[in-house]
Parts: sequence; structure tokens; C-alpha cells
Amino acid sequence: MLPQNHFCPWREEAEELKAEVGRIGGELATLQGQMATLQRHVFGRKAERMPSVASQLRQQAASSEDEAARAAAALQKRRERSARKAQEAPTREVRHAVPPEARHCPACGSEDLKPLGKGRTSVMYEYVPAFFERQVHVQQVLACACGQGVVTAPAPARVVDRGEYGPGFLAHVVTSKCADAMPLHRLAQRIERGGVPMSRSTLTDLFHQSAQVLLPLSTHLLQDIAAAEVVWADETPVRVLDVKKMRQGYLWTFLTQTQQGEWLIGYRFSLGRASTTPKDVLGGTRGALVVDAYTGYNAVTLPEGRVRVGCWAHVRRRFFDALPTAPEAREALDFILALYRVEAQARDAGLVRTDAHRELRQQKSAPVLATLHAWLEEQTPLHPPKGPLGQALSYARRQWDALTRFVSDARLPLDNNRSEAALRKAALGRKNFLFVGHEAAGENLAGLYALVATCEANGVNPEDYLADVLLRVQTHPNARIGELLPHEWKRLRAADAFQRLAS
Repeated sequence: MLPQNHFCPWREEAEELKAEVGRIGGELATLQGQMATLQRHVFGRKAERMPSVASQLRQQAASSEDEAARAAAALQKRRERSARKAQEAPTREVRHAVPPEARHCPACGSEDLKPLGKGRTSVMYEYVPAFFERQVHVQQVLACACGQGVVTAPAPARVVDRGEYGPGFLAHVVTSKCADAMPLHRLAQRIERGGVPMSRSTLTDLFHQSAQVLLPLSTHLLQDIAAAEVVWADETPVRVLDVKKMRQGYLWTFLTQTQQGEWLIGYRFSLGRASTTPKDVLGGTRGALVVDAYTGYNAVTLPEGRVRVGCWAHVRRRFFDALPTAPEAREALDFILALYRVEAQARDAGLVRTDAHRELRQQKSAPVLATLHAWLEEQTPLHPPKGPLGQALSYARRQWDALTRFVSDARLPLDNNRSEAALRKAALGRKNFLFVGHEAAGENLAGLYALVATCEANGVNPEDYLADVLLRVQTHPNARIGELLPHEWKRLRAADAFQRLAS
């Protein structure tokens, strides 16, 4: 028997080989995961993509509920939605008279025919092409008989002094680019088809002039969001045209939900992804910040800033990507689905963001989290740290405190999907108009994106809204500028309509 302090070269060599095998195994697992992900994205069927939480919950519910009843309820909901939409559409009654040669009774031949009720009614939807018009404004001029005095009618209100384009025209330009992701050169072609001479450079000037006029509103919108208790945030890259090359810029979104359930969505553009933008928008504020694991938000979170809230959608994506090489990741996906099932129960019962919602989370979500945490601790030593499952386990464990804060506060969501959805318009625009011309152009685009997105999130037609506030914002008291934000504007319009009906 060798003494304990006896030098064994073969033992040291075995340890080195063991470490090397572990390193190679981790690299192999990483490569296998990357290959599986790449093959799924390039060659995989749609069914191989990660299913949404809602679809999985529906599939599970179908096994325990009456499928016919669910289908009937869904059909009724679609009919009600269609009926609401139909009431919103402009309606014109088109009357069809019986032709003279047919005005005789098919039974007795009499021509003494009288209307029977209101007639037979049917509905047809038709497209009435939009059009541009050239308005010639003539201001009346009155002269006094004394020959000394002249009175002139007021000039029409203009968004820009001596501008040739009205607020409705500018609202159409902004909505076409920000809501429909239409490049300005394509919009110029469409406007020319409508009979208005137009160039892309002129539309670009009009777009940026509109942004400058509405700057007080987009600035105030971001300030209202920063003052909220719970804020969602995310960012996406945007290419910026520089001298002879492209630069990488970023469009950031910050959003919140009011107590009345209205969504406020703001954007900010920057040439970098550093923490400068979060600090500019949220610096010095308190509350909760719902974000992913990106460290750029650390500057505005604990210990002196906002409490960071994690995103379970990001965790779920990582475990799904690990499935091809580690089938045991399915257990984590089942745990996460159980968390979303609790949220669906609260939503169906109308308990969202109430004390009852918090109690439901503590009763049902907390035990799921405890079991999931134990599973994470058990699985971590069994998988290479650089493999897909190892990275998913590490991500969940590092973010655990942020991921579990929702249990004690009903206002906090499970994921950051709201802010990711707010960036989809920007992603579509990035594919269509490819880049922004310079930093100031990016800032103007962000400000207009914010107003249009907030309109759409609150059921406001952005063209109607912009056509109204483009004129009003210039004379509205700055201390009450918040009254012209989309959600407040909607309330004022509803109140005015109610007063007109009451009178």
C-alpha cells in the first residue's frame, strides 16, 4: 500500500484527462444544441417551433371541457366582435326600387301595389377609394365706405407656417409610416396616384416637421411612464445611415398600464445599447421594472433604483431550445406552463391585479416555484455548464429572485411579452424602410411611434387623433399638455359625444 503523500503520476494524468473529457463533452453538447436549433429554424416545420402558452392551455382545457360548448362560445364571441366592428363602419343606405315593368301582381296582374314594411334588407361591404383634394382657401376682405378701413377673415389654421399640407394629410403620412410600416418613397408613389405632386424628400420633411410639432406630447408621455409604479422595457437594433457605412442604433420601449387599464407606450432612440438610455428615462424613479437579463438596466435597478422583475418567457425559450439534446427540459416547461395556468384562471375569473389574484398566486404558484427550484438544483450538476440545458439552468438560477417577485405583488406580470410586442411594429418597419437617416431622424421616429402605438393600444384611430392634436398642441396650455395624450383624448371625445347626445 502506497503512503498518502506518495506521488502518483498516473493519478494526476487521469485527473487531467478527466477534466479534458469534461471540457470536450461540454463543447460537444453546446455544438449539438446549436446545430439542433439551426436545423429547426432552417428546415423545421412550423409545428416544431415553440408553441404559445395560450395554445397549450387551450389544448389541455379541451381534454376536460365539452368541445362543442367551447366551440359555440368562441363562435358567439366572434359574432359579437363582428357586430361591434360593423357598427363602427360608416353606413350608407342604398335603396333599390322595383322597376316599372315589374310593378304588377304575379297572381292577379293588378298594378295597385303598396310598400310592404321596410323592405328586404341585406348588407354588402364595399371599398370607397380614398382621395386627396386641393383646397383653395379664400379669405373674405371687407372694405369700409370711408375708404380707410379693411377687415379680412381669419386665415385657416396650419400646422406649419405657410405650409401647403393640412393636418389630415400629415396625420396620414405619420400613420402610414408608423402604423403600417410603409416606406416614404412608396407612400409618395401612392400620393401621386391620388393626383398630388409629391417627392420622397418632401414627405421626409413633413414627417420630421410633424415630429417636432408633437415633441411636447411624446416627451410628456415618457415622463408619465417613468412616474408609474410598474414599467416594462425592452430594446431592438435599428440600422443608422452614416457616411459611407451603416451604424447600429437601438430603439428602446418603455410602457406601463394605468389603473383604468389603459396602456401608455413610449420609445427612445439611441446610437448605443449602454445604460445611458434607461438612466435618462427612468433614473431617480422607484417602483418595479419588468425586463430580461440584459445588464444595461442594472443602472436603474436595485439597490437604489427600481426592483427588477424577470421574464418567464425568456426562461421558457431557453428550455425549449434545449429539448433536442436534453429531453428532461420538458419538466421545466411543464412547471412554467403551470405558472401560466394560474394566470389564466385569474384572468377568467376577473381577478387580475387584485388582492384575490395575489392570494391565488401564493396558494398555487408558490408551490410550483418551490418544486421547480428544487428541480433546478438537482439538475444543475448533471449537465455541462456550456450545454443548452446547462445554460438554461444557469439562467433560471441567476434570475431566480427577479423571476419570483410576481408572487407577492399582483401588479407584476410573469413575462416581458408586452414590451416585445410593442417593438414588433419597429421590427416590421426595419424590414421595409431598412434604416433611419441619422440620429435626429431616429429620435423623431421614436416620438411618433410612441403616439401611434399608444393610440392603437387604446382603440384610438391614429389618423383622427393626429389630425386633431397637430393643431391643438400648438395653442394648448403646456401645464395641461397631458390632456392631449391618446388615452385622455379618447375620454374627452367620449365625454363630448355624450354631452351632444344629452342635449
